[in-house]
Amino acid sequence: MVKLTAELIEQAAQYTNPVRDRELDLRGYKIPVLENLGATLDQFDTIDFSDNEIRKLDGFPLLKRLKTLMMNNNRICRIGENLELSLTDLRELVLTSNNIQELGDLDPLASVKTLTLLSLLRNPVTNKKHYRLYVINKLPQIRVLDFQKVKLKERQEAEQMFKGKRGAQLAKDIAKRTKTFTPGAGLQAEKKTGPSAADVEAIKIAIANATSLAEVERLKGFLQSGQIPGREMKSDAANIVEEEEEEMQEEMQESVMYGEMQATGEGENGDGEDMQQDMNVNGS
Repeated sequence: MVKLTAELIEQAAQYTNPVRDRELDLRGYKIPVLENLGATLDQFDTIDFSDNEIRKLDGFPLLKRLKTLMMNNNRICRIGENLELSLTDLRELVLTSNNIQELGDLDPLASVKTLTLLSLLRNPVTNKKHYRLYVINKLPQIRVLDFQKVKLKERQEAEQMFKGKRGAQLAKDIAKRTKTFTPGAGLQAEKKTGPSAADVEAIKIAIANATSLAEVERLKGFLQSGQIPGREMKSDAANIVEEEEEEMQEEMQESVMYGEMQATGEGENGDGEDMQQDMNVNGS
């Protein structure tokens, strides 16, 4: 991606287009953000930002001369507020092949009273129910929408659909906006629980007992991994006790088995001696 700098603006192609407007060509630079447009010195009727990576339509200084903005093939999903304050004579806005999702995302354009041509072709918003009538109602001055002339019949249908309380409620219901992240929002919903008083005390004790830099680094590693040093030591001690108990049980079992084997062996030896004595008696 390329940052939109004053140097880039000065080096970009500038020419008089077929409709005799002065145009600045900033196509295909993969620009992510609109900025530093004061460097144009308000000398252009048309600026072409096609084939970039722009996500939000805002960041304009006061550009009284600018009449046409070509923003096709970007990634625009949001339109900034109060564009009419900086683009006082904007008449044509081409937003073909972007990512505007909801009808409510178009509401900021309602304040741009000079706008007469708008293209939203190949945006998800065009698939919304009542899309065309909604835009015509919000921008009554629009003459060409998606390169189709707005007919009188469409204006009448839009007026009929959205008039009165029911129409206002319908407009409110369908004018949903894309949810965007606001810094600081929603943080209260996620309650982050810190260490308990016992954990804090265990950490203090572990730090106080550290006698070398290696031990301090070890404690640091525990804390970074979310482990409490005192808790870790307790668990280690418990594991040691369990291991010792298991070893004792194994030793006891081995002793019992060994005793049983000896008893069995002695019994077999005694029987053998008795049989030998019986054989000697019979022989004599």
